[in-house]
Amino acid sequence: MPTALITGATAGIGAAFADRLAADGFSLVLVARDGERLAGVAERLRLRHGVSSEVLVADLVTDEGLRAVERRLGEGVDLLVNNAGFGHQGHFLDVPAEQEVRMLRLHCEAVLRLTLAALPGMRDRDRGAVINVASVAAFFTRGSYSASKAWVVNFSESVALETAGGRVRVMALCPGFVRTEFHDRASMDVSNIPGFLWLSADDVVREAMRDLARGARVSIPDLRYKVLVRVGRLVPLGLAGQITRRFGRP
Repeated sequence: MPTALITGATAGIGAAFADRLAADGFSLVLVARDGERLAGVAERLRLRHGVSSEVLVADLVTDEGLRAVERRLGEGVDLLVNNAGFGHQGHFLDVPAEQEVRMLRLHCEAVLRLTLAALPGMRDRDRGAVINVASVAAFFTRGSYSASKAWVVNFSESVALETAGGRVRVMALCPGFVRTEFHDRASMDVSNIPGFLWLSADDVVREAMRDLARGARVSIPDLRYKVLVRVGRLVPLGLAGQITRRFGRP
């Protein structure tokens, strides 16, 4: 039975990955900070899919938390989903520096270290995959959040090129606005986001797994967002910034 390790597994896209992968026959390693919520997710997956899940409580902005997950990855997994992340309500100059550093540690350092911990074993076995959850915000300018997600995309594509030629795959997943608790946790007002821009976490995961199977290095779920990203690349930087300020950030 293949094994998948998912960070940020208690809600949103992480929980949707857990559901999908359990249904596909994976055994799971669920990672998050909240042990009680992790246990609840593991029990729900056991009842729904009959799979056992290993629970690993870890705060990925700490060295201790990162080392614990690195050790588990060193034991071998078939799929790593780097999903843990958060956003800020305020603009860059309004957010305390320590919060910005926490974001960079989680979105960049944790992704780098966990990917590096998982890939050697995958390369030795010539099978496995890493999905790094980024955002369509990576293709626009919107503070440190979009900058960190742009790093995730660039990093993932670079590693995918280095591992090309075998059966190990690395992919950046770039969803748009997804109905999860992400925005509530950051106290973001998303009332001005048009309804047609919202995606479900299950749909995002379904398209991500399809894109991974076909060898995509970057997955942008939903045609609407594919078009927005293509158009955004043609729009002058200043105008793109005005648009993202108008509609917030995924």
